[in-house]
Amino acid sequence: MRRPLSLTLRLTLFFGIAAAIVFSGFGWIIERSIEEHFQAEDTAELKIITQAVQQALSTLRATDEIAPLERRFDDILAGHHGASLYIAAHDGQTIYASSGPDLSTIASTAIAGNAGGSTREWRDGDSHYRVLIQRMDEDAAAHSPPYTVAVAVAIEHHLHFLDEFRRTLWLMIASGVAVISLMGWIAVRQGHAPLRRIVAKIRQTSANELNARLSPETVPRELTDLAVSFNEMLDRMEEAFVRLSNFSADIAHELRTPVTNLMTQTQVSLSQPRSLDEYREILYSSIEEYERIAQMIGDMLFLAKADNGLSKTSITEVDLAGEVQALFDYYEAWAEECGVSLALEGAATVAGDRLMLRRALSNLLSNAIRHTPPGQFVQVRFDSSDKEAIIISVENPGATISTEHIPRLFDRFYRVDPSRQRSGDGAGLGLAIVKSIIDAHGGMIEVTSAEGHTRFRITLPRLQ
Repeated sequence: MRRPLSLTLRLTLFFGIAAAIVFSGFGWIIERSIEEHFQAEDTAELKIITQAVQQALSTLRATDEIAPLERRFDDILAGHHGASLYIAAHDGQTIYASSGPDLSTIASTAIAGNAGGSTREWRDGDSHYRVLIQRMDEDAAAHSPPYTVAVAVAIEHHLHFLDEFRRTLWLMIASGVAVISLMGWIAVRQGHAPLRRIVAKIRQTSANELNARLSPETVPRELTDLAVSFNEMLDRMEEAFVRLSNFSADIAHELRTPVTNLMTQTQVSLSQPRSLDEYREILYSSIEEYERIAQMIGDMLFLAKADNGLSKTSITEVDLAGEVQALFDYYEAWAEECGVSLALEGAATVAGDRLMLRRALSNLLSNAIRHTPPGQFVQVRFDSSDKEAIIISVENPGATISTEHIPRLFDRFYRVDPSRQRSGDGAGLGLAIVKSIIDAHGGMIEVTSAEGHTRFRITLPRLQ
């Protein structure tokens, strides 16, 4: 695929083409104006001569001799440089012909073609003339016979001037286009200087230097959005790198605990002979650690697929109340052990993946049971009053979550209390999985915590 032209070359060509069109238009207008000016001058001169000749001929009777008027015709032509005169009778007989070009042929042709009274250019050998042919009709009152008058003036000096002017004009136009193109190239290069500085700044950006920022106040207004977008991109990249670094550290920390437990148990069991029951107990303990590792790896794989849009969803009609009731039955024994009651209010049906939505509700429900004091209850409520969405609330009493922790509750491996024993609280991926599932269904989840009550509020689109 051919590489596009650079912006500098494009704008330079644009300036050059625009200048060529504008200058050529002005040059053509000027050239035409001068030609029309010369034509108007020549026509006016021809008409003056013709009127003088007509006035002289109007005094001539049919029986008069024209010889006395020849001197007068000579005088008329004497006042006009390069003018020629030809007069013919109605029968084509030449009455008067001045020195210079032979106008008899063009005069007879014009009268035959009824083209009299108009001016035209005429070439006689290497000479150029502008000619006016005029027919004088018979004047019965004055007994004046009809005549054909042809007047010509040389226009060689006009044509020579136009040729020289045309060469000079188009040379100036070409020079102007070249100068404008060069100035446009310089202007574009100077105008792109801030953009080149931004590019140089971008080239300096690396994974180890994500704190570089562009100051929108130091760039032209047209590049302000680019600078702001670049800064926002670096913010996202820096946040992603920080999260990735923390994620890697959290994974190592989470996996180190079960691996250390397995190694310790294995070393202790091998330190001396054990009975069959003791070995069986050690194996059961190891299975619990393996299950925890498998659960963590499965959760991380699910989140990785969700982040890259690889999670396959099977959209069906999901009865959320039925799913929550099934989860109540599943967690009933654990809830009774913790002294926590479970309550359900309302009903709702949405379009989504039943297993994924059940997993999200399960994570929220188990999290609520875990943090609810004995003697209290966890309430799940469905609100169907909105015509476009279903509201799901999972609320439980317990310790109020500080405001600074609220925005990070859905981060992976994040815990409000870092000192809490990890063996009983999971890997810290439950809420992150919930958010990924809700996002995949086009919904939204938010959390509020105040006055000893914490509420997770999910908004899902209605079944269409």
